[in-house]
Parts: sequence; C-alpha cells; structure tokens
Amino acid sequence: MTYCVGLMLERGLVMMSDTRTNAGVDNVSTFGKMFTWEKPGERALVLMTAGNLATTQSVVSILDERTKAHGERDPSLFEVPSMFQAARLVAATLKDVIAAHADAGQRADASFNATLILGGQIKGGAPRLFLIYPEGNFIEAGVDTPFFQIGETKYGRPILVRAYDAAMSFEKAVKVMLVSFDSTLKANLSVGMPFDLQIYETDSLQLGRRIRIDPQAPYFERISTGWGEALKSALDSLPDFEF
Repeated sequence: MTYCVGLMLERGLVMMSDTRTNAGVDNVSTFGKMFTWEKPGERALVLMTAGNLATTQSVVSILDERTKAHGERDPSLFEVPSMFQAARLVAATLKDVIAAHADAGQRADASFNATLILGGQIKGGAPRLFLIYPEGNFIEAGVDTPFFQIGETKYGRPILVRAYDAAMSFEKAVKVMLVSFDSTLKANLSVGMPFDLQIYETDSLQLGRRIRIDPQAPYFERISTGWGEALKSALDSLPDFEF
C-alpha cells in the first residue's frame, strides 16, 4: 500500500510520501513514490503515486522521456503552458497506461489502477494541487479542500483535518504531516519508512528542500513518542464513563 499527502499553504506546497510497496507479507520492498521536474525560473512540478507499481513506474517513465525528447509530437511537462494542462497530460498518460492492460478501454482490472497527486507552479500562474484518478479525470485543491491524500488515507486524516491552517509555517506543516504519517504507520503495516519530503515555496519557480526521513531520525522519534504520550495524557484527562 502507500500513503502520500499534498498540502497547500499560503507559503506554498508541502508534499510527503512513504516508500513501502508490498505484494504480500513476505514480499516487501522500498521504492520512491515522489518524482520531480524542474526548470528553475520557469516551472517546478512534484508527482506522488499510489497503486500498481508497474503502472506508476510506466507513467513516470513516459513523462520523463517526453521531457528529454526534442521534436516529438507528444507534449511534455516542460512544454505545457499551465498546471491545469500539466494535470491533463498526466491524467491522459495514466489513463493510456491503464487501458493498455485492460480487456476493453476503461474496464481495466483494478489491480492495474493507480492514483496520483500533482503539485507545483508554472510561470504565469499560481501554485496548484491536483488529485488524479485512474479513469483519467482529476480534481483541484482549494479553500474548502486544501490537501489531498492517496493510498491508506483513513488513519492519518483526522490530524490533518483538525490541525490544518493555511497560514502555518512549513516547519509546523511538516510536524503535522509527520504525526499523520506516524498514525498511519502504527495502524497499517503496508505503509513504511523512509518518508520523502518536498517543499515548494510560492513564486520561487524552483524546487525547495528535499529530505528523506529515516526511521532513526531523531526528530521523527521525538514526534512519534511525544504524540503517543500526548494522546494517552489527553485520554486520561477526560472523565471516565459512568454506568
């Protein structure tokens, strides 16, 4: 399984993904699920993937090859004029890859499906964040829906819903996301470390800090231990039920 989160802030975007893939309890591997493309001063894009590994790797390879092929008819992420058009390109590529494994068009076997989060900014537009479905359609984050999750979403969602603030700093956003990931990690063995973190600051038009957070990272250990102790303390502070 997978857990990825893309968060929109006033300052920019924060993206985080886990790296575990599994095809059964005895076949666990580590694969990166975060991919980036950048032309400093012009555009910066981040893609996170969940679902069938062969499907997602094929999509990323196609997108990447198009950015390096000059004179080809197929558009690339370095040529599209807006983030909306970038989302359309990624969505169409995903749909085509899935259809190639299907018996008939969109009736693709669910085992080939994948879901993606695309975020970034292209010069002339604002930072944007999209959730792309295997059918080839997508939705965009906004004021009412300022973050997207893909993969094993249910365990980490409550902290995001309660703690999100568009005005918070990158540092606080990372803390909130790590709590969300820790909650998911504790509840589901199919999500695993290390985590990949990417920061993008509005109008910088270049990728910001990229960090890999390992299981032994001192800050993550503090977050994980502290969050567990805080939950226990909060529960103890509540009145007991009376029969």
